[in-house]
Amino acid sequence: MRYIALSLAALLASSAAFAQSAPTLADGPVFTQVNQASALGSSLKGLNVKNAGDETVGEIEDVVVQGNALASYILSVGGFLGMGTHYVAVSPAGLAITWNETDKKWNARINATKDQLKAAPQFKFEGRFAK
Repeated sequence: MRYIALSLAALLASSAAFAQSAPTLADGPVFTQVNQASALGSSLKGLNVKNAGDETVGEIEDVVVQGNALASYILSVGGFLGMGTHYVAVSPAGLAITWNETDKKWNARINATKDQLKAAPQFKFEGRFAK
């Protein structure tokens, strides 16, 4: 009886862990339209980020997706040739990305100085985020 109780407890624990990690998928593929107001992540990588004073304060290094939503932009701040670069994660609400039809290019704006970004908590490309 004890063996059955332990087996049942192990089964319930493993199924609960599986339920938490298994993604929920639709019954079939779900296709969408990509409109012209959208930006591709590859178009944003390397984009200079400027502040209200038109000073370049960082560069978009990467984007973070959590579940099905954009969670953060990873900005690189300071450094030279990869040395001394400080990375920060910025909420999408804190970064305005627009398309300039005249110049045919993307623009990114943030309401922060380079010093404020350098003082922000650092994001590190390590563990599952290692490059």
